[in-house]
Amino acid sequence: MHDSSPKAEAAAAAGLAAAQETKRQRIRMLISALGMLPVLLILCIGFHLLSEGRFFTGQNLGIVLQQAAVNTVLAAGMTFVILTGGIDLSVGSILAASAMAGLTLSKLPLGMLWLPAALLTGLGFGVVNGVLIALLRLPPFIVTLGSLTAVRGLARLLGADTTVFNPSIPYAFIGNGSLTLVPGVASIPWLSVIALLVILASWLVLRRTVLGVHIYAVGGNESAARLAGIKVWAVLIFVYGVSGLFAGLGGAMQAARLYAANGLQLGQSYELDAITAVILGGTSFVGGIGSIWGTLVGALIIAVLSNGLILIGVSDIWQYVIKGLVIIGAVALDRYRLQGSART
Repeated sequence: MHDSSPKAEAAAAAGLAAAQETKRQRIRMLISALGMLPVLLILCIGFHLLSEGRFFTGQNLGIVLQQAAVNTVLAAGMTFVILTGGIDLSVGSILAASAMAGLTLSKLPLGMLWLPAALLTGLGFGVVNGVLIALLRLPPFIVTLGSLTAVRGLARLLGADTTVFNPSIPYAFIGNGSLTLVPGVASIPWLSVIALLVILASWLVLRRTVLGVHIYAVGGNESAARLAGIKVWAVLIFVYGVSGLFAGLGGAMQAARLYAANGLQLGQSYELDAITAVILGGTSFVGGIGSIWGTLVGALIIAVLSNGLILIGVSDIWQYVIKGLVIIGAVALDRYRLQGSART
């Protein structure tokens, strides 16, 4: 009798500890699944209250979706790159060069081909980045930092350092038109439709293909991936090619929206917004961890933040300060997540 009581107590304590650990694991899984979605919802509600009910209006939500679209596309490409442990600082410049190439061609007899030209321009620059990184084994930061400057110069050369206009650019509806969901009631901007299609295609590649498994493997441990027979060089060329392709698509979206492009100004600092969206969405800088749906939430957070600050009358100067703090916070959050993973 005296021996069974301590054993029963020990068993009960062990069972309680196991139940508590199971509960903690479920909470961690729930937090991981939700990601930054609660933050997005809190921001939306907060800005709606602070702007006296102007945030949750059809017109403003349409503006938010348009503002988020291009960054979502860039951030999707950046997700591929960061999942392998790399970085692409050149996406803003590639966007500008692609827009300039497309708009310049749109004014020529073969103007209908401006859209594939913009996409191929972006893809070409991305593949060059990938080749330099994968085959010459150069650091991604250095390669894409050099591309940021060099491609920006090429973008300016394409337009003779002037702004290129084309008010009759083909397929302009993708930049300013909307897809009608319910006639006279609900519609969604074509820019947002394109962004959602990009997110869906990215998810299919990353989560439903062998290539996606290889991308995560390279980011998790490049040496182990190479020993496992994965062609690391091919994976790296692919992810930087995707990043360039999506930057080219972003350039086409901007060209169709603005009917104009400028090699000097278009796409400035877009790479920072894309990186911030990816990290806010839960993708780790060290690679191997992250999801494309999290990136979508991160891009929406940035768009909501920009839109909300304007609605409540925050000056342009303070918007830069706040965005800078968000970037620092995103990196700090990534560090915290890594430490949490190490503890568990």
